[in-house]
Amino acid sequence: MNADDFPRLVRALTRPESYPHPADPVEHLETHISHVFLAGDHAYKIKKPLDLGFLDFSTLARRRQCCEEELRLNRRLAPELYLDVVPITGTPTAPRVGASGPVLEYAVHMVRFASDALLTHQPLSEGLMDALAEQLADFHARIPIAVPASSHGTPAAVLEPMIENLTQIRERPMLADQSPRLDGLEAWTRTRWLALRPVLERRRRHGHIRECHGDAHRGNIVLIDGAIRLFDALEFSPALRWIDTASEIAFLIMDIEHSGALALARRFLNRYLERSGDYGALEVLDVYKVYRALVRAKVSAIRLGQAGLEAADAQASRHDCLDYLALAESYTEHRQPRLLLACGLSGSGKSYLARQLRERMPLIHLRSDMERKRLFGVAEAAHSRAPIDAGVYFPAATDWTYGRLLRLADAILCSGYDVLVDATFIKRSRRARFRALAQRLGVRVAILVLDAPLEVLRERIQARLAAGEDVSDATLTVLERQRMAREPLTPEEQHCAVDLDTSRPIPLETLLARIESAFAGCAAQRPSAGVGEKAGPTLDG
Repeated sequence: MNADDFPRLVRALTRPESYPHPADPVEHLETHISHVFLAGDHAYKIKKPLDLGFLDFSTLARRRQCCEEELRLNRRLAPELYLDVVPITGTPTAPRVGASGPVLEYAVHMVRFASDALLTHQPLSEGLMDALAEQLADFHARIPIAVPASSHGTPAAVLEPMIENLTQIRERPMLADQSPRLDGLEAWTRTRWLALRPVLERRRRHGHIRECHGDAHRGNIVLIDGAIRLFDALEFSPALRWIDTASEIAFLIMDIEHSGALALARRFLNRYLERSGDYGALEVLDVYKVYRALVRAKVSAIRLGQAGLEAADAQASRHDCLDYLALAESYTEHRQPRLLLACGLSGSGKSYLARQLRERMPLIHLRSDMERKRLFGVAEAAHSRAPIDAGVYFPAATDWTYGRLLRLADAILCSGYDVLVDATFIKRSRRARFRALAQRLGVRVAILVLDAPLEVLRERIQARLAAGEDVSDATLTVLERQRMAREPLTPEEQHCAVDLDTSRPIPLETLLARIESAFAGCAAQRPSAGVGEKAGPTLDG
């Protein structure tokens, strides 16, 4: 086909007779790089004959290759949606989709779904966030890792698109008044990148650069019969697809936060970290969230510069751009993290309450039951029936678990995030180690002491064991052992403690106020190095 034939083909593909199945009417959608035809129960996407530098669809062979790559990549997460790559034959004015003969074009053949099934049109929920976090964590665990010889994920490769976003926004004359804030964002990005260069390189060496989806936001996620499917992965740019898994989740978290669902964004992050164990992602998460917010700002800026844009549309694009710039700026604000210890016997409700608190406060939740199993390579859903002091519960294993919790808390606090450590903490010496960590880092600490009548604790443990859905393996025998070994808080610990009988309801707002009061009563010490500037250890998983 020549250049004039392609527009004719696009017009002809809007006619139902071009398809081998019922297709009346055909709906035509256009993006800056493709045409999509919604024909009956099917959808077909063809690439525009373009060469934009970062993508090359200039030849039929290249377009076929990219269609096949799109099929391969998207079948990883949405196999039911992506059917095959089909030829378009016939003539530009009378095409035949999927027929034999000389090929005019190639199309990705998909199952059509309703536009209101997109996550941008669906109410977000707690269950949806959990399922999405688990799906992405499991996906990241199984996809290929970038080979060391490649340039993917190098510090230079990370910085380049970040600066490019800012450059392209600056090029829009309609945004000339935003130069000061763009300068500020660029200065922060370069400074943060310089500080994170060793971290970026270490994450690359440790296998966190993988062949990701590359464009994971709500507009590329669909709910079909209750199942989550991510689609439209980036097929045209390996550099934008072979990225740090932290960059992938940063896009989705930023997008959820932009929608106003801050609590659900926190829930997603915590569940992803629990599932993946990649707490080291927190070291780089904010710089990637700034990058992703600027990607969105750039898209709005490009739209703002399009010829023939209506005044109302131009105003909306400018508003969106400025909104994303403000969001990016919010991620650059310094945080003074805090440490919260949730203590109590098994069945006292530590984890239940922690899951509520981590959505209302910017907390990263560390659960001893979860980390113990991760330490020994035991699946989260697996349950031990070993006797006390056996299996993964021999005495030294408990010491190792608390040691892991301490190292994780140290690294997370140094990344600028609040930490909630959820463990029994029946030994005073174990609580003292965490309080010493807070003093060393100069962060405030509070202790949430949960309890309930013994018969209530027993009932909860029996119900939990019968359901078999909780990560905890605690039994009634374990409860008795804990009760006999429990050491009460010292007078010094009581100064920053919140005592709570969980057999009685307490409004969450009241509890939050009491926790804030406990933090206020804890005098933070001056740290030896800036918290949030890598004063402590690093953990990549």
